[in-house]
Parts: sequence; structure tokens; C-alpha cells
Amino acid sequence: MSEKMDIRKNWEEWLESRSKMTDRDFKYETVSSLPVNDLYTPLDIEKLDYQKDLGMPGQYPYTRGVQGNMYRGRLWTMRQFAGFATARESNQRYKYLLSRGQTGLSVAFDMPTIMGYDSDHPRSFGEVGRVGVAIDSLQDMETLFDGIPLDKVSTSMTINAPAPILWCMYIAAGEKQGVPSEKLTGTIQNDILKEYIAQKSWIFPPHPSMRLITDIFEYSSRHVPKWNTVSISGYHIREAGSTAVQELAFTLADGFAYVEAGVAKGLDVDQFAPRLSFFFNAHIDFFEEIAKYRAARRIWARRLKEKYGARSPKSWMLRFHTQTAGCSLTGQQPEINIVRTAYEAMSAVLGGTQSLHTNSMDEVLALPSEKSVQIALRTQQILAYETGAANVIDPLAGSYFVEALTNKMEEEAEKYFEEIDRRGGVLAAIDQSFFQQEIADAAYQYQRAVDKKKRIMVGVNEFIDEDEKIEIEILKIDPQIEKDQAARVQQLRSDRDNLRTGDALDSLRKAASGTENLIPYILECVRSYATEGEMIQVMREVFGEFKEKPIF
Repeated sequence: MSEKMDIRKNWEEWLESRSKMTDRDFKYETVSSLPVNDLYTPLDIEKLDYQKDLGMPGQYPYTRGVQGNMYRGRLWTMRQFAGFATARESNQRYKYLLSRGQTGLSVAFDMPTIMGYDSDHPRSFGEVGRVGVAIDSLQDMETLFDGIPLDKVSTSMTINAPAPILWCMYIAAGEKQGVPSEKLTGTIQNDILKEYIAQKSWIFPPHPSMRLITDIFEYSSRHVPKWNTVSISGYHIREAGSTAVQELAFTLADGFAYVEAGVAKGLDVDQFAPRLSFFFNAHIDFFEEIAKYRAARRIWARRLKEKYGARSPKSWMLRFHTQTAGCSLTGQQPEINIVRTAYEAMSAVLGGTQSLHTNSMDEVLALPSEKSVQIALRTQQILAYETGAANVIDPLAGSYFVEALTNKMEEEAEKYFEEIDRRGGVLAAIDQSFFQQEIADAAYQYQRAVDKKKRIMVGVNEFIDEDEKIEIEILKIDPQIEKDQAARVQQLRSDRDNLRTGDALDSLRKAASGTENLIPYILECVRSYATEGEMIQVMREVFGEFKEKPIF
């Protein structure tokens, strides 16, 4: 008690002398508009209970990390989100990245694939292979991973509404290589809730979409046990304009909704929760991001143990992938995006990420070139091997500022959880456009601050280079690629056993109309070389399409 009194007295004396100093004209707050004190002392974390709130790394509540030795045991997986044109071109890019030290693959799909259309569909015109790789069938998936042993590499696939189909294509591609599904490792994003909230690439209404997700939970627990069945994604929530607190709260709320859906399906929480993973954004506010990751682990551990009754420590562990913030990159002076990315990547590492993607400097202009991708990958390698950041487990623990900010992030997230519950849960809040409105308001406030120079963005509203000439060579997609891909999918339909394909699609339609797990039926369609568009159309006829309520 006397020590605290001494600290308080010392702080008050310092505050008196501090009041006589003139500060520069600046609003001190985080990117998310949380106020930041000028100084932090033990008084700011006097209620912090080390054992209850922090503990040791690898121990409940995992605030300090999910592994006892963290990066001393194994560095994070270095992924580069990649995919463009056709499966053949993307396969060459993957081999290039792996040859330069990348340790995991992360597949970007084009918009037609994301939205469930084949490359020869009229709505695919002009979009095939533009923002990712075009995958229409098992044939394309086989080409995508040709010469890449699927029992030796971990693959992340960023796909949501058609996630069961692309996942089944990957399983079948493994079978073609002689790799049983039990040996496959990786992650399927499969997070439809954040699509309704932020990214908007949905197909089916929420309830059948949740059915497909829990079907994956059930099937994977029995047949693909090393696979992460959903990557609960805050990344796109943040990219849509949310604050860090909103990203934290809305992402974890989605996670809780998936847990509840799995339990409602009759699964034991420990049967599927260990394979749930997360995907967070690493934005530019260095300390706020670190606090966000630490708060996320603590909240998840407590909820899974105390509310959902999970008994396995593996269910309590929040494991996450991080990608540096695309929305923080600028088209102006794009080379300085390398600097932004480096700081964001370090915040993810100091926050304890399990895998990391670093954005390339030219991604604000186009899909990244090989040179810019290599610089982004080298950024991670310098971070891992030269900076010393990976040498100490949770090196910022005990920082008065970091611990106070972690507590604040948790406190603000809990307020959102209460509001979501008051509205009837995540699905009800989506229907009420609650999340969408909160994110829109935050994005508006952020942009106003930039426009009024209350928030400085180097090269955008300050330190502008009036004579700038952007001389970065950007990747361009040949329009012929779309024609060739459309021709390939048409040839596939001509060459396959259409009797088998038709029977498989009919069986899928009947199963979708009932209550059976759909994964075995989708897998049979994939093996028969049904296209993604054909399978989606069957389910669209049964499930219908989602229509969002507009907000004003």
C-alpha cells in the first residue's frame, strides 16, 4: 500500500511539472479513437492479477501466447496470399515462392470463383483470373497443386460461400496425389458471417450457410482431423472500415456463433473447437494491434471454458493468422508501403501470431509482381532472423501501456457482446444491419479525420510529392486468359462422364432438400468433375439467395 501511495505521490508531482509544458497541437489517440494517456504507471494496471489475467505462455488464459516456447520452438508460418490468371500460372508462382523460403501457401481466388460462377458464365465476363486464380473444377485444382506434395505443405484457401466445394476439390486433389485426407493440413476460411457483415460475397441465406459450415465441422472431425475448418475473419471487417475494437468484438462474436451452431448440431464442443482458427488484420497503430491480439486470446479462452464448457485446453487456445492492412497502403509514394508493412508485421509477431502474410507495396495498384512479393517475403525473414523480435516470448508483457490497453480492448469488446446479445445474437444483429451500420459510421469518421488532417497519412494529406511519377512495373492479366479458361471448362463438360456427373448432382439436390451432411455428396460431385457453378446452382435452387437489407 505504501509503495502505491509513493507512486501516486510521485505521479502527482510529475503531473504538476508536466502541466507547465507546452504540447504540440495533436490529438493523442489510437487509430480506433481510443484516448491515449501521456504516461502509464503501475496505477493504470493496479487491478491486474498476473495469474488470472496473464499467466505463463502456453497456459490459460493464453494472454501471453498459445505455445509455451512460441517462436523459440517454431517460427510463424510465412504465407503470401497468391493466385492470379489460371491454375497453371498460379502453380508457377507458388513454386517460385516456395523456392524462396515461403513455408505455407495461401490461395486467392478470382471473383467468379468466390461468387460461385464458372468461367464461361455471362456474369464472369471481364473478371476471370483478375483478382485471384480461376478454379472451375477438380481439373483446375489438380493443376494448381501439380508438383506440390499436399502432405508436405500447409495450404490456406480464402473462400467463403463456396467453401465446401473448394475444400472438397482440395481433398480430391490430395487423393489424386495418393495423399489421404487424414494427412492434409491447412485452413479454409469458410466464414460466412463476416461476409454478411463486411465483405458481401455471399450466395445463400444465413441458415443454410451455417448448415454447410457445421457439416464441414462434423466431416472434418472424422476424416480431415488436421484441418482448420473455419478461419474466423476480422481482417475483412477491418478492411471495410471498422475500428480495432469492432474488429475484435465482431470477430469473436462470430466465433461464438459458430460454436453455438456446432453444439446445436449435436457436436461436442471439444470435437470441433480445437480446429477453429482466426484471421486478424495488422493495422498501422503498433501498440493497439498488439493489445488486440492479447485481448482476443484471453476473451476466447475464458468464454470457451466458462460459458461453453470446453474441457480441452486446445479448445481454449485462440490460434490466428495475420495479414498486414491493405487499407493502410497508399497509391501515392507506394515504395513507403514497404515501411508500413514492416511495422504492421512486427506488431503481429510481438502479438503472437501463428502465421503471417505481408502485403506487397504495389497491391494498392494491382496484383503484386514477383519482385514486390519477394520484398514482402524478405520483410518477414528479416523480422524472423535479424531483428531479435522472435527471441523472447511476449516481450511486452508487463508494459504499463500495453497491459492497460489490453484491458481496455477487452472492456470495450465486452460492451459490444452485451449489445449483440440484447439484439438476439449475431444472426439477428445482421438482419438488423447493426454490424454494417457500426462499421459504416467508423469508416466515415476515419475518412473525415484524414480529410481534415486530424489524422496524418504520409504522402496522402501531408508530405506530398507533387512531382511524383509512379514507375513501378505492375502485373497485368492478358485478356486471352479468360477465353482460354472458358474454353477449358467447356471442353471438360464434353469429355467427362456426364451420366455420373448428372447422378451426383441429383443426389446433392435431394440431400440439400433434407438434413443429411452434404460433404460426402459434394465430394462425389467433385470426383465426377462437376463444376463449381453446377454445384452452386443446385444448392441455389434449394436454398435460395440472400438479399441484404439496405441501410441509409
